[in-house]
Amino acid sequence: MAAARVFRVEFRIAVARRILNGESVSALSNELKIKRSVLYRWRDAYREQGAAGLNRARGRPPGETTKVTPKAGSGPAAADQRIAELERRLGGMALENDFLKRAFKRVKEARSKSNAPGEARCTEK
Repeated sequence: MAAARVFRVEFRIAVARRILNGESVSALSNELKIKRSVLYRWRDAYREQGAAGLNRARGRPPGETTKVTPKAGSGPAAADQRIAELERRLGGMALENDFLKRAFKRVKEARSKSNAPGEARCTEK
């Protein structure tokens, strides 16, 4: 992979000014071999903060830190609540399963009665 190109502040300012003066970002991107997203980022930084916006060091902007925070409600109490919730859902599914088994049994019995000799058959063979 090629190393990242580093552009001088004066160059970035000049490019941002060209964009703000109406030059096409696509044309500049092709001419300078710089991604359009980078050019838009330079333009926005120059609009918002002037030359200082393009003068900052590379990397994550200051003040933006990534913190790993524990999930809310983690711990033994949360685990007990989750277990209780899952047990309730399991109970409901067991009731639904029993209901469907009984309903299927009744449908099967009704079909077998209607298939008596001399009766009209159902569509199932």
